[in-house]
Amino acid sequence: MSVMGLAHVAIQAIDYQTTIAFYTEVLGFKRGHSWSLPAFQIQEASMLISPDQRTCLEIFDNDAVIPAQGKKAASEEEIAHGALLHLAFYVDNVDEIYQRALDHGARVFVEPGQLTLGEPPLVVKNALVHSPNGEVIEFIEDVNFDMSLSNKK
Repeated sequence: MSVMGLAHVAIQAIDYQTTIAFYTEVLGFKRGHSWSLPAFQIQEASMLISPDQRTCLEIFDNDAVIPAQGKKAASEEEIAHGALLHLAFYVDNVDEIYQRALDHGARVFVEPGQLTLGEPPLVVKNALVHSPNGEVIEFIEDVNFDMSLSNKK
């Protein structure tokens, strides 16, 4: 028995419809199953399926009472410690998806650029935005982080 991969990340939306629209219209997720669950005060919830069909985002309405890591930030400027740091999506063109996200209500966090990570150096091209809902989202061009093969002789 082993882990096969990440199933989903859950997000509580300030504005449910705007959040659904951002992930479907900008990032290409498709809406899968939707439900309500009165026992947890969930009026609206949806599972959004990634373009590669391998991972999902579970979106809950703002009043849902669900277990969470950390605490909500008191304002858009406050950082919530002990919580999810960011979501990262592989993209084929960082510049294009970054601009598309901004055109659909995202806010600039880190403009597109290249970073050199570690030793041996691994160059990545990425950018970060704050989604209209407030999540920090990283767009990163496909890169292989598994350096184990390059370290063997």
